[in-house]
Amino acid sequence: MVTSDVTYREASRHLLAQAHAELASGDLRQASEKAWGAAAQVVKAAAHLRGWDHYSHRSLFVTVDKLVDEVGDPDIHNLFMFANGLHTNFYENAFSADRVARNLVQTEAFIAKMEATLDASPSNGQ
Repeated sequence: MVTSDVTYREASRHLLAQAHAELASGDLRQASEKAWGAAAQVVKAAAHLRGWDHYSHRSLFVTVDKLVDEVGDPDIHNLFMFANGLHTNFYENAFSADRVARNLVQTEAFIAKMEATLDASPSNGQ
């Protein structure tokens, strides 16, 4: 299977919907991990579109840092850290439902910003 930026974007949207469903059902660990997955997939889309490495956790953070420099928006990093907190919660199960919901809102804001960078990318559509 060939993975493209479109495939990663679709996966991000799918995982975000799953995060909401898991939160509604009360499975905070799965809601957390699905939200992290949604954030990771949209970062992978941006990296793929630009020809950057995106096959490790480290490369996701490097991509986020590069995008902050590229677009001049430090909120990209700040919002990504809410998603990273949800990833940690998958392992620690320490967040309340309210905390997971708040981090999910911030993760959605991150994904929206990332989608905008993808749409504005000069490499978009190649």
